[in-house]
Parts: sequence; structure tokens; C-alpha cells
Amino acid sequence: MLKKNRKRILGGIESKIVILILAAIFLVAGVFILVTMRQSKMLSELTMETSRKQQISMSETTDTVNATVIQQDLDRITELVARETDEMFRDVAIQVQMVGDYARKLLENPENVPRAEWYRPDPDKDGELFVKGLLAEAVEVEDVDDQMRVIANLSDLMVSVCEAYGTNNIWFSLPDGMGTLMADIVPSEWVEKDGSYRSYDAWDRYWFRQTVEAGGLVFSDIEYDKRTGEMCVTCALPVYNDNGELLGVAGADLYLAEMQRTVEGSTENGGFLIVINQNGHVIVSPDENGIFQVHESEDASDLRNSENEELAALVGDALQGKTDVRKVHLPDGNYYMIGVPMETVGWAMIAAYSESVAELPFQTLKKNYEQTQQEATSTYRVKSAKQNTIAITILAIVLIIMVVGALLAGGKIVRPLGSMTRQIAKLGGDNLEFKMKDSYRTGDEVEVLAESFADLSHKTVEYIEQVRQVTAEKERIGTELHLAQQIQEGMLPSIFPPYPERHEFDLYAAMDPAKEVGGDFYDFFLIDSDHLALVMADVSGKGIPAALFMMVSKAILKNNAMMGKTAGEVLTVTNETICANNKMEMFVTVWLGILEISTGKITAANAGHEYPAIFRNGGQFELFKDKHGFVIGGMEGVRYREYEIALQPGDKLFLYTDGVPEATNKDQELFGTERMIAALNKKADMDPPAILKGVRESVDIFVDGAEQFDDLTMLCLEYRGPGKEQTTT
Repeated sequence: MLKKNRKRILGGIESKIVILILAAIFLVAGVFILVTMRQSKMLSELTMETSRKQQISMSETTDTVNATVIQQDLDRITELVARETDEMFRDVAIQVQMVGDYARKLLENPENVPRAEWYRPDPDKDGELFVKGLLAEAVEVEDVDDQMRVIANLSDLMVSVCEAYGTNNIWFSLPDGMGTLMADIVPSEWVEKDGSYRSYDAWDRYWFRQTVEAGGLVFSDIEYDKRTGEMCVTCALPVYNDNGELLGVAGADLYLAEMQRTVEGSTENGGFLIVINQNGHVIVSPDENGIFQVHESEDASDLRNSENEELAALVGDALQGKTDVRKVHLPDGNYYMIGVPMETVGWAMIAAYSESVAELPFQTLKKNYEQTQQEATSTYRVKSAKQNTIAITILAIVLIIMVVGALLAGGKIVRPLGSMTRQIAKLGGDNLEFKMKDSYRTGDEVEVLAESFADLSHKTVEYIEQVRQVTAEKERIGTELHLAQQIQEGMLPSIFPPYPERHEFDLYAAMDPAKEVGGDFYDFFLIDSDHLALVMADVSGKGIPAALFMMVSKAILKNNAMMGKTAGEVLTVTNETICANNKMEMFVTVWLGILEISTGKITAANAGHEYPAIFRNGGQFELFKDKHGFVIGGMEGVRYREYEIALQPGDKLFLYTDGVPEATNKDQELFGTERMIAALNKKADMDPPAILKGVRESVDIFVDGAEQFDDLTMLCLEYRGPGKEQTTT
């Protein structure tokens, strides 16, 4: 019997043709040895001369580039600019820390602090540092007067630090955001034309929420000052007492005009500078359209998560410490890049230098090398042409001899292979196993092949049986997922019209999950005969975990609403309940409204959900941009504010999840709220089922068969007014 191993098999096919092959090899080798020896000498001389010229040129160019451009300029310039910029941030952080420290001393024991006078904005004080009090919307002076008198003791310190550091504004806000003490040089900006004061709700400001969530001093993303239009960042510091209670937030704006001029001037000679904040966002950049374009905080992307892995790694390392010089591939070419951290603010300065500019000497080197190589090749071709003609003639004769010998030897080899082929052709149906026959026992590789194929066919039969078992298991799992989908659908109201006996309103809702089960949900239910609750929510995540979290959230919301709580109270209690045992750290956005059927008044609260859309009778659908609270399950202790919407007979309310505006087509374009409003207005005068159907058709036409990545949920309410009979539109 033959054995399978890496050694030559005696008596097999190899033995039968080895003599023929060896004879051919020796003949060919002899010819090539003679030819190669002659050509090798010429090629060796040419290679040595070419290599010598190449090494000299490459050495001179490489030394110049490494010493002048990469090693010296990038390292020195980047560290210098980063150090100067970091000192600027350190100064503003010191100012905010000073105000925060003094505010803590005042507010830890306010009963022992003398009450100081505080003033509303005075336009006559423009051009000089003036400390005034700003109040949130609907807040009266008497509501915060005592607290403002306490923090008014900060006035002299605010003016002093602004004058000492040459800055133009600094402030301190109360913990609920209702009152703010601010020093700046344009108090007239806070006074309307009619003489009334502009409101200032610090709680709604991004920097206020960011620093409270961080629990320490932060620098915000890039923003554009609403008063001056200049690019700036905000330095904010939360102030706590010894019990960890928030006493307020100190802050100051830092304008980045000088930094922007420095960065824009860095684009000369093929390089540029950019500034990255602690979140990986581009803060300052000369790039107006590319990947380093500056965006405001809500639109900025984290470069540490960039698809460009080289760039993502460089940014991540630069925020941790100074990096070495690296080559990074960007859309407009390759760049040498280095990153230097700015310790005070936690940002980093990134410098880049174009490889195409840096490698101009290498291009000269390449040109010289190619010219030298062409000269050597031309000489080699002329001298070897005659030798190649002789070698080709000899090789042709040898190949003819080898083909004739192979044909003679192959006749005896292929007969058992032909028999194997015919047997294999008959395999099929229930007969899938190849059987070994005596005619295949040739004592050479044919026998080894037959045995291997017989073994393979036997394993294939076993594999098919395993596939059948796996398929059955997959069908069982699919059945369980279908059952889970039916359970979830049963949790949502699905009978329409839901209250046929109530003619004061009509409503319709629908949900299409992205997977078998989803995280979106809607709900509506009568709290009593005159109050109808409306819920639209979106759970973080997808699939079965999101569906389970959805069911829990839905039950808690409904139970609290049925107890007669207001919309804000329902969201507040629900948030506390979920935060108390939210080990998976999931969250849900919720819009909750309670309709007073007899009057059309809706009392609503929004926990981070999409803006609703409202149709006024005789008009068109428009977004109602309400104030958002924090998401449910995201943070304990959140208070949710309520607002009112007055519906008149014929008005309509449209609620939805982000699956509608974020529906994506094959070109990765979003459907967007503008297309959604346009789709609503196409059928604005029709009943809720027709309106939802129209929106869904518009979405389907837009995505054009692209895969759905998010649940798509909608609800439409039409208010007809008390005592109105049902009509058909």
C-alpha cells in the first residue's frame, strides 16, 4: 500500500516520468548555465554601478529631508504653538476657578453673608465692565432676589479678574439656572428695543449641562457667540458644597480669533495646524470643507472614531501625550503629522506637512535613478539579444521531446482516472457516497486520489446530515422570534378607530420595527372621560433587549399617568424608577402629552425626543420646537418642564421617532425633517390614517429599497372639538 507523505512515492507516477523529466531538466539546465554565466557577468557590473549612483543620490536627499523638514520643523513649531495656546486656556481656567472658589464660600453659609445690591442690564454702561443680573424666562425679581444679593458679593472680584487678565466677560449662575450674575462690556445686548430685559436660562445652555455631568471644570466645543458672531469656547466649573450639592456654575468665554489667525497662517509651504479638543472634535482649522472642517458641538464628529485608522490613532495618542512623526493618508494626499497635548484644557495641537512637498528631493532621486537604469537596460538588451535567440531555439526542441514523452506515459495513467470520472458523474439523489474499487488500486497516486475522494465523499454525507440538523434548529429560533414579535405587537394599541364613540377626536398610529422586534413604542389611553394621554418613545438599542426595556418603560409611564399625575410629574417619577435599577445603562426618549378633550389644551413634556409637528386648520404642518429635558434613564434627579399646546377644531398633532427623519437611501442621504414636513403637507387635509400612509409612502420612495436600520413609528391625532360628530375627509 502507498502511504501519504511528503516523500517521493517509489513505483508511482513520479517514478514513471522522473527519468524523462530529469533528462529534460539536465538538458535545459546545461543550456541555461552557459547562457546565464555570460549574462550574469554583464548584469553584475551594471548593477554595481547603478547601485553606487543610487545610494549616493538617495543618501544626500534623505538626509536633507529628515533633518530640515520632518525632525526639526514639525517638532519645534508644533510644541511652541501648543505651549502658547495652552497658556491662554490656563489663564481663563484660573479666572473661573477664582470666581468658583469665592462663590462656594458665599453659598455654603448664605445666612452669614451680607446682602449686596445687584442691578439689571443698563445700556448706558456699554464699553465698560458692568456687572448685572440676568433672569430666566418667566422668573420675577422677587423669586431670586435673596440669592442674587448673596452672589452679588462676587461683583468686585469679577471686575478685578477681567481687568487683570484682559478679558471681557465672566459669570456665575444659580444651580437651577433661574438667575445669573454676569460681568461684560455690552449690557445693552441684554435689553430689548422696547426696554424689556432679555431672558437668560443657564440650565438650557450646553456648557451648563456639560460641566454638571462632568462634575468638574470643562471647556466646551467650538461655538459662535450669539452677540458678536465670533468663534469661542466656554470654560465652565460646577461649584459644590461639602455634601455634594450643586451651588451653581461659574464660567467665561474664550474667543479664538488669535488662535484662528495662527492656524490659518500655518498653511504656507505645504503644511497646516489644527486644534483637537478632549472629545476628538476639530476646534480650530484652516480647512473649510474637508475632514478637518470646524463644526459646532452638536454637529462635530470624534476623529478618534474616524474610518481613517492612522488619523484616529494619531489623534487618540496626541490627547494622551506627545507623539512621534507619523505618515497619515488623507483624501488629498499623504502627510507627515505630529501631535502635542495642551495639558490645561486637555486638547491637542496637530501639525501636518505634505509628503509630496517633503519628497520633492526624492522625486529628483527617482528621475536620476530611472535615467541610469534605462541606460543600463538598453546596453543589457543589445548584448543579450543574440544569446536569447540561441536559448529559445534549444528550449523549443527540448519542449517537443518532453511533450511526446508525456503523451506516451499519460496513456497508462489516465485510464483509471476515466473510470473514476464516470462513477463520480453517476452520484446524485440519495447516492452521494463514492466507493473504492479494485481497478483504482494502481499502486501509485491514482490509488491515493481514489482513497482521498472516497473519504471526502463519506465526510460530505455526514456534513449534509449535520446541515439538516442545524437548519431545523434555525427554524425553531425563527419561530420563537416570531412569537416575540407577536407579543410586542400585542402590547401596542392596534384597533382603529380606538374610541368610535368619541367624536371629539380621531387618531391613528403605526410602528414598523427594523428587526423582528424593536425599541420604539407609542401608546394612548383615556385617563378619565375628559383626558387622553399620548405617548411616543424610542429606546436606545435594537432587538430583544430594546423590546424588553420598551415594555417596562411603557408600563411605568402608563401606571403613573393613570394615577392623575401631570406630564412633567409622570416623566420625573418614571426617570427615578428606571434609574434606580438600570444596570444595562439603557435609556429612552419620550414625548408625553395629556389632551383635555373638552378644551383642546395639551399639557406636554419632552424627555429628549423629536419635535412634534402641528397642523393648524387652514394652514400647514410645522415643527413645534419645544424645550427638551434629559433622556429617561440617563441621570437621576432630572426635573421635566411642562408646556401647553392649544388645539382648535380641525388642528392635528403628528408624533414620530427618529426612524422617520433618519431613514437612509442607498447614497447614505437622510430623509430629514424637511422631507417629512413636505410629505405631511401633501395630505394635511386628510384623516390620520391617510396622513401616516402618505408619510410612509414618501419614505419608501426615498429609501428605494435600502435596508432599514431604525424602527419607524408614527402617531397622528386630529382634534374635532367637543360635541363634534365624526366626518369623512
